[in-house]
Amino acid sequence: MPLFPYLGGRMSYLGVEQSLTGRCWVGPAPEFERQAEALLQSSGLPLALCGVLARLGVDPAEVDSYLNPKLRDLLPDPRSLRDMETAATRFLTAVRTRQRIAIFADYDVDGGTSAALLIDWLRQMGRPATLYVPDRIDEGYGPNEPAMAALARDHDLIICVDCGTLSHDAIAAAKGADVVILDHHLGGETLPDCVACVNPNRQDEDGALAHLCAAAVVFLMLVEAGRQLREAGAKGPDLMAMLDLVALATVADVAPLKGVNRALVRQGLKVMAARARPGLVALSDVAKLESAPSSYHLGFVLGPRVNAGGRVGQADLGARLLASDNQHEAQAMAERLDGFNSERREIEAAVRGAALAQAEERGLEGPLVWAAGEGWHPGVVGIVAARLKEQTNRPAVVIGFDGPDGKGSGRSVSGVDLGASIQRLAAEGLLVKGGGHKMAAGLSVDKDKLEAAMARLGDLLAKQGAGTGGAADLRLDGMLMPGAANVDLIEQLETAGPFGQGSPSPRFAIADARITYTKQVGTGHLKIACDDGVGGRLEGIAFGAFDGPMGQALVNHGGARFHLAGRLEINEWGGRRSAQLRLEDAAPA
Repeated sequence: MPLFPYLGGRMSYLGVEQSLTGRCWVGPAPEFERQAEALLQSSGLPLALCGVLARLGVDPAEVDSYLNPKLRDLLPDPRSLRDMETAATRFLTAVRTRQRIAIFADYDVDGGTSAALLIDWLRQMGRPATLYVPDRIDEGYGPNEPAMAALARDHDLIICVDCGTLSHDAIAAAKGADVVILDHHLGGETLPDCVACVNPNRQDEDGALAHLCAAAVVFLMLVEAGRQLREAGAKGPDLMAMLDLVALATVADVAPLKGVNRALVRQGLKVMAARARPGLVALSDVAKLESAPSSYHLGFVLGPRVNAGGRVGQADLGARLLASDNQHEAQAMAERLDGFNSERREIEAAVRGAALAQAEERGLEGPLVWAAGEGWHPGVVGIVAARLKEQTNRPAVVIGFDGPDGKGSGRSVSGVDLGASIQRLAAEGLLVKGGGHKMAAGLSVDKDKLEAAMARLGDLLAKQGAGTGGAADLRLDGMLMPGAANVDLIEQLETAGPFGQGSPSPRFAIADARITYTKQVGTGHLKIACDDGVGGRLEGIAFGAFDGPMGQALVNHGGARFHLAGRLEINEWGGRRSAQLRLEDAAPA
């Protein structure tokens, strides 16, 4: 059978049109294979790495700079953003004259890290700050009039982070105080009346920095503040030591890991590995993170725990943990967040099952997958939307209703701007309110307009190409023999990272593998070993393998050979480092 038989407009890899998990395997396009060969000839790097670089669009002349990114070469001039110089000047005026500063932050990871950056910086300068994080259920997203009015009575400067760009009335309620906004959500036609609104997604920006999360915007403001301090003969805190917070926000807020974002995360992971921030140390320990952190840990281990307080517990707990400089205090907060995260998982599981059943009944082939239910907890609808998006490769929206009032959250796929479409629906009157950014958005909707709003949203997303890809494609970077999948290769592949949104982790097929060992472990997981019959051997683990047919099929292989697919990782156990396949799919060979 040819390696790339044509299938319905896509290319099935190794002839796998429907795997054990129901997916079509899609391999690298011929042009990427040609580019990989060119990179191999010019660089001498392993073909597997060259294939990943080709998929990422790296030219032969850029290989060295891509594999060794320098933040100083990629960091943009903060003053390229409108209002940045004004924001930093007003911030420093408050610091120098000992004015009272309040920080109004969103309740997610990006908001919490943004607040922690400012609190940490101010503390090192000997200045206190008041933290205010709204309750998700009682107050909702962003500044509200009562909170802003109350803060304005007791403070001279209010800094809104990861929120505020669309909050005209709430900002106007902050009478007697100056307001600075540091945000990245899509802006409207007009801006609130404030001292400065720094946002790469303002309508009058050129979009060159639209990929930045709010914490990166805050970081750039601190870079500008540091420049102004130096010009005045003073010195500010070490900003490089704060990149652990920027890295966490960038990954957790699904910002694309390209350009400066990739450099921020890469440097931030090094800072985090030094274990100098009490809050992140405590959170890593409670999560039993025993290896050096990776972007996976930021997105799937640490991020959800920081978020848990805002979802089902105490809204400001994540920000307070990240800003803490006391190890004992941090440990107590980390344990509380871990407990909230367990509670969140239970609530999420119930909502996810109901939402998936509803979405399947409605159909998963359109440009939008959505579900809505009475009493669904607003703290988990975003996570459930992300699960639906991952399962269907389509933008997804999940809405929880309390009587006639619905609050929802959506997640998008690469190349489809969900935030702009949600904002347009709000402008058209189909939503009470809505906004966000390309990959994630929030909304409020009246029950009697739900069907019309979702139909209109589906039309808008279809015009951007949503729903054209297979709902169950598994995209692979190439094929490896078990013996080639070793620690050295994995370490070389990691130099093309970190991986995440916009830069997916490499996935490879192990073709025609003989299963030599299987064992069910934990709750529905599978350990496996395979070889190629000529001495190469590879171990693997498949989490949740027995949730579907894959686990039983591999355990009861009966000597049959299989194609295996997944991500390579280094398994560290007992002082030994070995290659391991994070098995995601399999198909009879």
